[in-house]
Amino acid sequence: MAVDGTGDQAGSTRGVDGGGVRRRELAAFLRSRRERIAPEQVGLPRGRRRRTPGLRREEVAHLSAVGVTWYTWLEQARDIQVSPQVLDALARALLLDPTERSHLFALAGAADPTPGKECSSPVSAPLRQMLEQLEPYPACVQNARYDVLAYNRTYGKLLCDLDALPYEDRNCLWLTFTNPEWRAALVDREQTLRLMTANFRAAMAGHVADPVWKALVKRLQSASEEFCEVWDRHEVVAPATKIKRFRHPQVGLLHCNPTRLWLGSGQGPRLGVYVPHDEETRERMERLLARIRDNEEATFQPQPQFRSQPPPYERLTAR
Repeated sequence: MAVDGTGDQAGSTRGVDGGGVRRRELAAFLRSRRERIAPEQVGLPRGRRRRTPGLRREEVAHLSAVGVTWYTWLEQARDIQVSPQVLDALARALLLDPTERSHLFALAGAADPTPGKECSSPVSAPLRQMLEQLEPYPACVQNARYDVLAYNRTYGKLLCDLDALPYEDRNCLWLTFTNPEWRAALVDREQTLRLMTANFRAAMAGHVADPVWKALVKRLQSASEEFCEVWDRHEVVAPATKIKRFRHPQVGLLHCNPTRLWLGSGQGPRLGVYVPHDEETRERMERLLARIRDNEEATFQPQPQFRSQPPPYERLTAR
């Protein structure tokens, strides 16, 4: 039996085939999801000779644009590498809901490149009501990774139109380095991006092996040379409270006192509120909220009283 550099028997830590167990769980999960989908749900003809419940392996491979042999190996629990892009395609082809999608990526040991808001830390209905009651003060719920989990209307229009962004882009660090509208609203942009990056690095010390954190860093490095330059400084700082200045294109300059309330222990989600530093800022926040309400009234269209949401597979395939 092989011996590692510590003098322990290497095989003693491999008695339980953890990787094999996870691959078998992944294979069983894929088969169960495949067998529950009727061909008509994904626009395929049923045919007269169909014996397989649900979809065939060939059909899943076709829908997800992967090789039939490769997908067959995956359902056979073969020891093969699965990229996040392929897992994303399989999740869409198999019409997985957010919880199932998260389970798929966990079994494969991969980071979801486009996590939906349902996969983030849950935000309760009372907390959402609190966000609304804080208006006109901009307020949001974030996690330590700067993902925006929930927000009120004034925060949603403070630096850019968050509602218009895909869920995976609703991350303050990502927006600070890549979104032109968000960056233009930051009066002290260079200082802000440096401090945010340092705060993020300090928080990441407890998540250095977390694939989701690493995926965000990799995505930023691919998108922004400026982030690479700041990240390579290896600066770490503790979160600090200071006046933040934002320049809104419609209501002007805002001076805010950021206030943070941790919603759990450690580095859990936090409620952040931008409290006006002066009376002029408070009035401008009220004007911003008034503009938002006026726009909502102008664009409101009554919906049929008993209109239902489309089936989950229609919502997923429309993404």
